[in-house]
Amino acid sequence: MLPLRFARHWQGISALLLLGVFAGAVIPAAWFFPDTVRFASWLGSPDKWAHGIVFAFLTVWFAGQYARRAYWRIVVGLAAFGIFIEVSQSLVSYRSSEWLDIGANLVGILVGVVIALGGAGGWCQPFENWYIGRKAEVRVD
Repeated sequence: MLPLRFARHWQGISALLLLGVFAGAVIPAAWFFPDTVRFASWLGSPDKWAHGIVFAFLTVWFAGQYARRAYWRIVVGLAAFGIFIEVSQSLVSYRSSEWLDIGANLVGILVGVVIALGGAGGWCQPFENWYIGRKAEVRVD
């Protein structure tokens, strides 16, 4: 992990994010997408897009907290998390598990790594510096 001032906060938020993604993956899909017919067919399956976007976001989120040399761990961890989600979905009767979902997760992870390597990696440190500076400005006024 990068030397962050609020490392415990980032870890707590990360745990909540993973818990939220897992909960969203195992509760009935109708709670989120009651009418998926509205999506245009040329956009592909909204489910696959959701998988890709969520895993791209998670990859960039974790890349903000870890150095580039640890990105492979993020990739392996999130890939395992995606497989865990699919296995969990196969254990409930109201969700379906698909290999294509794992593929969409992997594509999202790849996109997230590209975004992180493109400059978004390590974003937590500048954010913390901005936040600390902002708090200092508020106290001066």
